[in-house]
Amino acid sequence: MNRLSCYVRARLQRRLFVWFGVAILVSGVAFSLVMLLVSAPGGPAWARELSRARTFVGGRFGEVWDDGRAREALARSMAQDLEVSVILRDTSGAELEAFGGACGRKAWTLEAPVTRGSERLGAVTICAERPRAHGALRWLLPLGAASMILWALSGAVSRGLSRPLEELARVAGEIGRGNYGARARMGRHVHGEAVVLSAAMNEMAARIERQIGDQRELLAAVSHELRTPLSRIRLLTELTRDGVSVQKNLDALDREVVEIDALVGDLLAQSRLDFTALAKERLDPVEVGLRALDRAGIGEDALVVDGAPEPFEADPTLCARALANLLDNAKKHGGGVVALRITAAEGGVVFEVEDAGRGLSPGEEKRIFEPFYRRPDEKAREQGSLGLGLSLVSRIAEAHGGRARAANREGGGARIGMELPAVARRNV
Repeated sequence: MNRLSCYVRARLQRRLFVWFGVAILVSGVAFSLVMLLVSAPGGPAWARELSRARTFVGGRFGEVWDDGRAREALARSMAQDLEVSVILRDTSGAELEAFGGACGRKAWTLEAPVTRGSERLGAVTICAERPRAHGALRWLLPLGAASMILWALSGAVSRGLSRPLEELARVAGEIGRGNYGARARMGRHVHGEAVVLSAAMNEMAARIERQIGDQRELLAAVSHELRTPLSRIRLLTELTRDGVSVQKNLDALDREVVEIDALVGDLLAQSRLDFTALAKERLDPVEVGLRALDRAGIGEDALVVDGAPEPFEADPTLCARALANLLDNAKKHGGGVVALRITAAEGGVVFEVEDAGRGLSPGEEKRIFEPFYRRPDEKAREQGSLGLGLSLVSRIAEAHGGRARAANREGGGARIGMELPAVARRNV
């Protein structure tokens, strides 16, 4: 039982090598049995050959039976030429003459009656020793050599089959132990499904490593950013208890709570995107825009609609979060919201927030959508920005099959938004 359990736990290469050997051995045994059955005497064909031999021997001796010298010469010649034992008997079965060696117990024997017409003259017994195993060895030895060569080749084959799997198992174990930087490395001789599987595993490991890194960075940043509003809330609470500027403190408390609520909303939206929990509904672009302006405390006159945008499918919560982040970014970092523009695009709809700021610097059109990106100026840092708002907009757009976009406006300011398809394309 212990040997069996050790074999089960053995490496795949060893198991393949053993099973190749078993298959070759079974095939060799089956081939040997077939050859023995085919070469063994018996069957109708063998019986016909024996009958012909009896007729021939009996006829030949029948021609010279009465001539003693001729009979003896024929028997002696047959014994010498065929290397058999020839025994001549009379009609009563008594031995007349014998030529060649004595017959053994396992010798093949042929009894041929000697007749002339219908008269029985006697009988001839011919016996020959069975051939030894030398004949069988002539094909058993090559078969054994070929089997050993095949078994040796099967070792190389099993090694080639098992090495890619062992490499994948090693990487999977490393990832399971928390080493997300582990990667599968296949040799140049490896092709086919193993290469595809290793590429998929490497991509999975890179994605996990990136997500873990983002989560750690996000946790550190959120922990840092939450300290400021919580400290302010604690201070404002103590001042309110002392009765100092109660209304002013309550207003400040409300702003801090709104800031924390926005941060928590971004975190929840980030979590939903990580787990692809999209609950899509058919939405009207204009209604979505008006609702976003109302929640941001901006008048409806800021809404500008170009063309006739078609309804689109999206997660209403995530879509509202994206528009809220666009409006909040314009208010905090863009000098205020000039307009929320909704444009009918080919096969989709575009939401863009135009601000009154200084615009985007060269190269910022893409960098502003990177996680934790903040402009290198003190004013942006004083606003308590975490750098997740526009990054979340980009992820929400991509999750719905669209994309985020940013450009400078003519006359100053920036236009930042997202384009969503009318019928969401699956983001592969």
